[in-house]
Amino acid sequence: MKIDEYLVPIKKMTVRPGKKVKLKGFETGYKGKVLNKQESELRLQSSRKYLADVQDKLYAHNRYSVLIILQAMDAAGKDGAVKHIMSGFNPLGVKVYSFKAPNAQELDHDYFWRHEVALPARGEIAIHNRSHYENVLATKIHPEWILNENIPGIETVDKVDDKFWKKRYKQICRFEKNLADNGMVIMKFFLHVSKKEQKKRFLERIEDPGKNWKFSLSDLKERAFWDKYQHAYEEAFEATSTDYAPWFIIPADDKWFARLAIATVISQQFDKLELSYPVVSQAQKQELQKAKLVLLGEEDQKKGSNKKKKKDKA
Repeated sequence: MKIDEYLVPIKKMTVRPGKKVKLKGFETGYKGKVLNKQESELRLQSSRKYLADVQDKLYAHNRYSVLIILQAMDAAGKDGAVKHIMSGFNPLGVKVYSFKAPNAQELDHDYFWRHEVALPARGEIAIHNRSHYENVLATKIHPEWILNENIPGIETVDKVDDKFWKKRYKQICRFEKNLADNGMVIMKFFLHVSKKEQKKRFLERIEDPGKNWKFSLSDLKERAFWDKYQHAYEEAFEATSTDYAPWFIIPADDKWFARLAIATVISQQFDKLELSYPVVSQAQKQELQKAKLVLLGEEDQKKGSNKKKKKDKA
């Protein structure tokens, strides 16, 4: 699929490995003058068709799997992105997982466990709406939550220090490197919404009865930690954006552009795989011809049987 960098500047949205990240330096809305909502919808529709075709090849190829991670502040549009972008995929080959606070069983395992069991098989796509990154984001804002994991040597909050977080970032990089080395394509998206836009969406959820269920007072509580979350994200991006598992910071104030941008990045990553349908060998072609003759023979046999019945009746 041809990617127009002028319309969707993927390079600007990509977090380069080892580079310092300041979220204030990344746009939260679409600043171009070429695209509008209607044009974006048409391009998104075209992207859906392309992704559906590539998904079919991914399944037939059976060598790669795809993990798409979505992270964001509340009300940034993760659920809508899943709904609008992935609607073109065959649901049999796509699994979507939304991760909430870990339960008792999950806390009895290492923090990767519940995400590992939700990883895609070869030929499949998995979308993680929130992910193992919550363990260096939400827990960094609330380090007391780490104590629930019962990690040896971490009995008090003061043990959850810079050394602890650096170790955890390295664990994440090792985890993702192992997945990538074994054929998993990893794409990590941060839907970058402004504080002003989040406020607007929160108010819409409160004022619209049909959206009341989307709002929780806990969302408002976490909003109070906005600056701390922004810093936690910056540190996570700096430590974990790699060539094999890059982060993409997507402007999310305009939902229509965010959806197109995500679809465009996914298309670009798929292009790099150069997927195609498996080549059938000469021996397999001969087997196909034999099967064809057998199937056609069934029709001839049926016709012959019908003629005999008519002759007998006469």
